[in-house]
Amino acid sequence: MSQKPAQPANDSSRRDFIKRSSLLVGGAAAVVGGSLNIAQAAHAFGSDLIKIGLIGCGGRGTQATNQALNTKGGDLKLVAMGDVFADRVQGSYRGIKGQHGDKVDCGDRLFSGFDAYKKVLDSDCQVVLLATPPGFRPVHFAAAIAAGKHVFAEKPVAVDAQGIRTFLEANEQAKSKNLAVAIGLQRRHERKYMATVKAIQDGAIGDIILARAYWDGDKPWSKPKQKEWSELEYQVRNWYQFCWLCGDHIVEQHIHNLDVINWIMNDFPSEAQGQGGAQFYRDNALYGEIFDHHAVEFTYKNGTKLLSQCRHIPGTWQSVTEHVHGTKGKADVSGSKIYDASGNMIHDFGKLGADGWQQEHHDLFADLRAGRIAAEGEYGAKSTFTAIFGRMATYSGQVLNWEKCLKDGLDVAPVARLAQLSSMNDEALVKPQENGLYALPMPGKTKVVA
Repeated sequence: MSQKPAQPANDSSRRDFIKRSSLLVGGAAAVVGGSLNIAQAAHAFGSDLIKIGLIGCGGRGTQATNQALNTKGGDLKLVAMGDVFADRVQGSYRGIKGQHGDKVDCGDRLFSGFDAYKKVLDSDCQVVLLATPPGFRPVHFAAAIAAGKHVFAEKPVAVDAQGIRTFLEANEQAKSKNLAVAIGLQRRHERKYMATVKAIQDGAIGDIILARAYWDGDKPWSKPKQKEWSELEYQVRNWYQFCWLCGDHIVEQHIHNLDVINWIMNDFPSEAQGQGGAQFYRDNALYGEIFDHHAVEFTYKNGTKLLSQCRHIPGTWQSVTEHVHGTKGKADVSGSKIYDASGNMIHDFGKLGADGWQQEHHDLFADLRAGRIAAEGEYGAKSTFTAIFGRMATYSGQVLNWEKCLKDGLDVAPVARLAQLSSMNDEALVKPQENGLYALPMPGKTKVVA
């Protein structure tokens, strides 16, 4: 049932993995073949310690760290934390310490500022969790791989084509170094999703002729600007509202649904066209520069269409789901149910488990303890780009080609500029207009490709 691309190492590469990471200090012969579960690995390798670092101490980073520390099979320690905001670091530290006590041993390794990630990477952590606003992810991921760390990176992994290229280049380095890369697309670790996708791929609904994916919800969170905040600080604290930080909500949220369809198709779209706008957000500075609705028609190389929709408007229909239609039936993928052509349910996998946020960490740390190497970076980057590709289509109103957009897509968050930020007094990447509002993309006028 498992589809997670953990690479089983051969005897030689497994010994290199063990020696390099210092995760496993004995009994290496017991994991030949990569078949041990968590309990067996713990028995084989004793009480070996895995040290964790956290970069990005907001809600998702705090939750991911708690979930990592919940995993079993050996000793775990959180040894370093970093965020651009000191208050975030302190709040996250107190929350994690309250849950996990002695598993939190950071000492004075609580770092803040734009260079906090470098200080976390300079610590003796072996696994680093990346959970900052995604605009920073390519910079932090490349630095983590250069530092020789195993990585769990939250989705999305970038906000523009340049960021994706940077991430993919670093991912190749991770492969050459036998470093694990796990991505927070947790549906790929939910057993009910895994069984449903496998049944579809095994032909339960015949040939796929149409897919649909939705992330339609209410308005997102926002924070009013405080007088002591600079423009840059306002944008970073309201990162969801700015494309250079979040990629728009089609990238930040809808990526989950798009990734499920890519997984089922075992491919990525070659073409996209769509429309979107900011009807609810338009006259409200709290909602920055992003659209509040997107609708995209993606086309895969075999001609299959994916109709994609995401929205943040109060009082509207809400749905976070995926659906696939085939020549012999249909699948409510998010509901884990498969129906024949007459509408009779033939499979219901809903009881197999749905806590993907926790399970993805169980899987990652089980792999690490068994000497297996999680390799999720490529699909994480390409599913992220699927969402970016869709945004480029809605912002421009044009029919777009995947290869052209990946090669020549215009920067939203220039990697070099983000790497140079040093203070909240630095210039923000976008500026408000004279009326206090932020410029919005205009389909038919906005250019997205060089």
